[in-house]
Amino acid sequence: MSVLPSYAVGDAHFAASDSLRSVPLLPRNAVLAFLHGYRATVSPMYGDVCKYYPSCSAYAVGAVQQHGAVKGTVMAAARLARCHPWALGGEDDVPPHRDFPHALTSRGFVVPSPTGKD
Repeated sequence: MSVLPSYAVGDAHFAASDSLRSVPLLPRNAVLAFLHGYRATVSPMYGDVCKYYPSCSAYAVGAVQQHGAVKGTVMAAARLARCHPWALGGEDDVPPHRDFPHALTSRGFVVPSPTGKD
């Protein structure tokens, strides 16, 4: 299993006080949980065969994190369509969301950004 790029992990923690603010992030985190399961079980069977960096599954994680469940899945499908035996490959990072308002955990899940209130 390839590692996630540095932009796909963070150091945020989920706070119980953010439960209500995290409800809109549930679909995104459900897709991320599926992708993490895929990366832990199916992806190691193939080994490092992807011509791109990051791997297609790591790209999918970054796309869903940055752009949400629907747009991130579409971006990952487009990346899979580009990944074929005749592809040149190379570095293909996920374009960052212009106004990404969330934080990432060390496992790559998306949580609400701290409000700054103490």
